[in-house]
Amino acid sequence: MSDAAGHAPILTVTVNPALDVTTSVDRVVAEHKMRCGSTRLDPGGGGINVSRAIRNLGGISTALYTAGGPTGQAYRQLLEQDGITARAIRIAESTRESFTVDELSTGEQFRFVLQGPQFAEQEWRALLTAVEEELPHGGYVVASGSIPPGVPADFYARIAHLAASRDAHAIIDSSGASLRAALDEGVHLVAPSRRELAELVSADLDDLDAQIGAAQQLIADGRSSLVALTLGGAGAVMVSSEAVVRLPAAAVTVRSTVGAGDAFLAGLVLRLAQGHAVAEAFRTAVAAGAATAALPGTALCDAESVARLEHELDAA
Repeated sequence: MSDAAGHAPILTVTVNPALDVTTSVDRVVAEHKMRCGSTRLDPGGGGINVSRAIRNLGGISTALYTAGGPTGQAYRQLLEQDGITARAIRIAESTRESFTVDELSTGEQFRFVLQGPQFAEQEWRALLTAVEEELPHGGYVVASGSIPPGVPADFYARIAHLAASRDAHAIIDSSGASLRAALDEGVHLVAPSRRELAELVSADLDDLDAQIGAAQQLIADGRSSLVALTLGGAGAVMVSSEAVVRLPAAAVTVRSTVGAGDAFLAGLVLRLAQGHAVAEAFRTAVAAGAATAALPGTALCDAESVARLEHELDAA
């Protein structure tokens, strides 16, 4: 099944979106009033960032998210301006904000992520119902980001269960109890960091062999078909039942890591939805993550930069 963009349909789910506020100061100093530079506002949160990056790469997705209060209204307007096909589930409390402050004198970046609104049971159930209504048969559903207060830890597991009933591929990007519950249900792909994988298996995983072994065990146990392990400056590893593929980090000057993981996931799911081989999709993912890291603040990758970095990865 393909949509108008020539790929299998993709649905993204963001339970806990955030209005991303990005600015800069010369130096962060305690107890001082710091005059900031220009401010950038973006609709953020895992699934929404995946949808935005998919759009930048020429694909199409449908984004499901929650929104409430004045922040939620501003968030909706920004998404509309971005031209993202989206459906909002209204909640009573306000959508959270997150703040990124670049310290110009040192190049350091400070990130402040607020907890998020408290959900009533009927609110998260309404979002789950919307997932069931929008979930494409034979397509992909990407559930990404943190779980806010009031939402059960098995929320992503419930999405994975729905995906299985529709012959769809569930891709989960989370951590802790919510990721563990989803894996217990069984998913198509997870993309943990080295730290998240170590927490998941309750082991140190000090070297790459141990990390690959832990990913292979998840696959052998039927918990995930694919594991994309991100290693920061050391690159990334894609593990399947057939192969282990490792790629170095693309050669870029890192300006901001905000959204890089989401862009990685966007490149991966888009190429898989287009029918590309896992290794090819993985190369796009690494390039998309690096292209995003090379941009300031909360900006996301563009297709031209991703294509250039893919070519460089091929030549490496």
